[in-house]
Amino acid sequence: MENYKNIKKKLLALFLLLFISVIAVLNLLAVDRSFSESENRMLEQLPHFSLKALVSGDFTVDFEKYVSDQFVFRDFWIGAKTDTDRLMGKKESNGIYLGTNGYLFQEFIPPAEEDLKEEIDAIHAFDQATPELQKYVMLVPTAAALYKDMLPKYAIIGDQEAYLKKVQQLLHPDIRFIDVFPSLYAERDQPIFYKTDHHWTTQGAYVAYLELCRQMGLTPQNEEEFNIKQVTDEFYGSLFSKSGFRHVQPDRMELYLPKDQEKYTVTYVDEGKTTDSLYAMEQLQKKDKYALFLNGNHALIQIKTANTNGRKLLVVKDSYANSLISFLLKHFSEINVVDLRYYEEDLVSFVNEHGIQDMLLLYNANTFFEDPSIKNLTE
Repeated sequence: MENYKNIKKKLLALFLLLFISVIAVLNLLAVDRSFSESENRMLEQLPHFSLKALVSGDFTVDFEKYVSDQFVFRDFWIGAKTDTDRLMGKKESNGIYLGTNGYLFQEFIPPAEEDLKEEIDAIHAFDQATPELQKYVMLVPTAAALYKDMLPKYAIIGDQEAYLKKVQQLLHPDIRFIDVFPSLYAERDQPIFYKTDHHWTTQGAYVAYLELCRQMGLTPQNEEEFNIKQVTDEFYGSLFSKSGFRHVQPDRMELYLPKDQEKYTVTYVDEGKTTDSLYAMEQLQKKDKYALFLNGNHALIQIKTANTNGRKLLVVKDSYANSLISFLLKHFSEINVVDLRYYEEDLVSFVNEHGIQDMLLLYNANTFFEDPSIKNLTE
């Protein structure tokens, strides 16, 4: 019996040693990857060695990141870890919570008071520099704020609604704050947010569009005026990529295509490219399928429509706006779309030179409170 136990221990140790050796050899033979499809991000590459980097510790830190990113079968190990965590009752991974009904939720980190003040000051400074420009601010709550009952009991999610109301109170009265929380909450039983991605769906964007029309005095298009077309049912979004949770159902994506479609042109200014569609259908063959809308994020996009009313709109935004802009084509002659994360020109001069009358600042709550680029409004 004792001999059997000893043999078993030796076999187990031999198997473990063999496993480690095989993994080590595979890591040496494997070709480094530059991009992870499942995580939707660039992977760390072998850092350049120098004595200075070694002494400072930078080389060691970068090399650890490189080994972690290039570890053989990385995607499998990530999935195995989250599967093990789920079996043990853990429903949080990398700041993402696994909720009921297959929903993934991103945690909300409340902003520092000084950062919020600087963002509001930037908006007010831009307002003072463009007094003739009518401004509207739409800050969209994320799914975590609307589906609190679906979150794990221990999930710590800040009060987004309270911070959105605080922004509304801090803004000057002449800047119209568009509160879409009630409208979205009233439709929470509908698929207004993706389950695996941090964006709202096209249906969610349509709900916000109706509220925007009420605030801007526009006559909205009825849902019956669109052909609602499903373009994929295999969308695994940003929360799926970031979390490592794997055994969840993919999302479907829909487009609201006007039955009475009018011609328009879309110009990606920095790229010097013009097209006749808001949709980059080729993105459906890639991991980041949400880039279908406006071909992702760009510094400046100019859209000229068939509308002859001469009304021009500036949209300063994050990617939430990408799926909403299609609903605005009927209402404006020209729509200029600016992403401050990439735009480096003087926006005040741009407004004056183009004779723009209306501005919509549209962000989701997380991006608005975390991304410092909003402070670039007047820089």
